[in-house]
Order: sequence, then C-alpha cells, then structure tokens
Amino acid sequence: MKLSPALADMYCKEQQTALQAQRRAQEIAFAPIVFQVSRLMVKFGILKFLSENREGVTQQQIQQHTGLSTYAVQVLLEASLSIGTVLTKQDKFFLSKAGWFLLNDTLVNANLNFNHDVNYLGLFHLEEALTEGKPAGLKVFGEWPTIYEGLSSLPEQVQKSWFGFDHFYSDESFADALKIIFDGERPVRRLLDVGGNTGRWAMQCVGYNPDVEVTIMDLPQQLEMMRRQTAGLAGAERIHGYGCNLLDEQVKFPTPSFDVIWMSQFLDCFSESEVTSICRRAAESMDKDSRLYIMETFWDRQRFETAAYCLTLTSVYFTALANGNSKMYHSEDMERCVNQAGLKVEKIIDGLGYGHSIMICKRADE
Repeated sequence: MKLSPALADMYCKEQQTALQAQRRAQEIAFAPIVFQVSRLMVKFGILKFLSENREGVTQQQIQQHTGLSTYAVQVLLEASLSIGTVLTKQDKFFLSKAGWFLLNDTLVNANLNFNHDVNYLGLFHLEEALTEGKPAGLKVFGEWPTIYEGLSSLPEQVQKSWFGFDHFYSDESFADALKIIFDGERPVRRLLDVGGNTGRWAMQCVGYNPDVEVTIMDLPQQLEMMRRQTAGLAGAERIHGYGCNLLDEQVKFPTPSFDVIWMSQFLDCFSESEVTSICRRAAESMDKDSRLYIMETFWDRQRFETAAYCLTLTSVYFTALANGNSKMYHSEDMERCVNQAGLKVEKIIDGLGYGHSIMICKRADE
C-alpha cells in the first residue's frame, strides 16, 4: 500500500509510549461522551465565552453567562479538563489550543454537525451494517435503500448538516478545478456532470465559461432539487437534466460524446463493482477526445495525516447510513476500477482545496 510521506510516518511504526497508548484506548472507550460534551461546550457558548475572556473566568461567571445550573457547568467543565479543551488555574478556566480549534475551525464545525445530526444515532447499527452490507443505520430516518433516495425527505436540520458537510469539502476545490478543465488546450463546450446533486458545480461551470452547456445526470428527485436551487440564476438555461438511477446497469450515458465527463465526490458513493460499472458505461460513451475527470479526496494522497484521519472515518458513514458498501477510496483502488472499465489514468493532480485530487482518464484504446 502506497502512502504519502506524512501518512507513512504515522501509519508504519508505533508512535506512542505504553502510557500514551493506554490513554488513547480510554479516549476511544469514552469517545461518544467526549463528542457530546464537546459539542455542548460549543452550543452553550462556553468555549466562546472563554475565548472572549483570555484572562480566565470563574465557574460562577460561566453559570451567569449561560444560565445553566451549577451542576451542569461543573459536569461540562470537569469533563472538558480531562478532554483537553479547557485549562484551569487559580479557580479560573481558560480555553486550550484544542478548544480553540473546536470553536473556530470551520472544517471541525462541519464535521461536528455532520456527525451529530446525520451519523450519531445511525452508527449504533454499524455492526449490522458491516455484517449485512446494507446501511442499517439509515432506518433511524426512514426506509430507503440508500440515503440518496431519501435525501430530499430527511429532517431539515439533517439536510442542512449533510449539505454543509458535502459542500464544505467540494466548494474549496472548485476554483482550481475550473481552471484545470476550462483553461487547458482542449475546448470544453459540452460537460456531463454525473451526480450533480443541487447544481452547485454546474452553476460554477456556466459562470466560468459562457459557452459551455452542462447536463446533470442524477436521480430524478435530485434533479428536481437542482431545478429549484438554480431557478432564475444567470446561466441556468444552459443546465440540463438527465434523470436516471446509475445503479441500474442498463442505464447508458447520454450521447453523442461529451468533451468532459465530471464526477466530483461521486464515486465514493458506490462499491468497487459499481464504480467499475459506472466507469465502463462512461467509457462506452466517450470518443478519443473525451476525458473523464474524477475528483475525490483519496485518503492515501493527503499532505497532512489529520486529513486522512477525517477521510477514513468518514468511510464509516457510507457503511452505516449512506449505502452500506462504499468508502473514501485509496487512489490505487480507484485506478484499478478505472482500468477494469476500459479506461486508463492519464494524470493525477493533487492538492486542490481541502485535499482533493483529480484523476484524469481517457479510453484505454486511444
């Protein structure tokens, strides 16, 4: 297994002393409690209050500021001392570095909301999901085969956190991706956005290039959400829909060939066999000048280990709630699927946004 240098340093040799390892094991055992305490330290405004008062505040001042009882504040503060988000000295409490990141890091915030609103209850059924290969945790929201069929019907706060998580990761890479696609040697007039969701990327494309026509290939209910989101916006008349269920292997890609087939944070929603099937059907629709652009956060190509940590744990969401059989992929696994589909990787570009890579593919027989 190939790993980036940062990951090899962390994953190929023991990093901890025995005492550190024992502490880590206890952190794992108490992880659900650590999560909920830390989330509420943010929600109740305690971490923000500490941040605004660097000279420190007393427990009584926190009680007055939050309106919480003595007991509630004691429980949260004492747990947070052990967690490491709060420090204390001379009967005053202070924000630690970890507490600062929990409060201010927008990526941490997106992950926190996603895990609480989308994942927390469903993860109780992870064992069932792993043994049956189905998203057993999804039943906490409804009876759908995958989360994608039910996305438009999820509770409002769950939808907000789901899209907030999804958009946070993708949006930061869009500016770089637009240049890679539209500023190259090949003109792009027709672009197929596979799994285009609410049309966020399609709107970026028509805004960047005044000549491109974008077709979004997605579930009919997702296309309906897209039309609502893009209605009346400049360039929306150049965005078209192609409704289908890509899990149906009889579904073919639209023709004639598109200049670019774009799949962003899409193939991680499918198993390896499904990825291969989708890419094979994409290849069948391509000509010698077509290119398939796969943008994913491949966990093995991350510059920083913390990013890989977030990605490999996000895989568990796919297991428990999304579909029961997909994950955040290692780039070698994705390349193997691409090759089996009759394509070959022309180039991989790393370092877009928050750890995205673009895998550029062409037909293997060209």
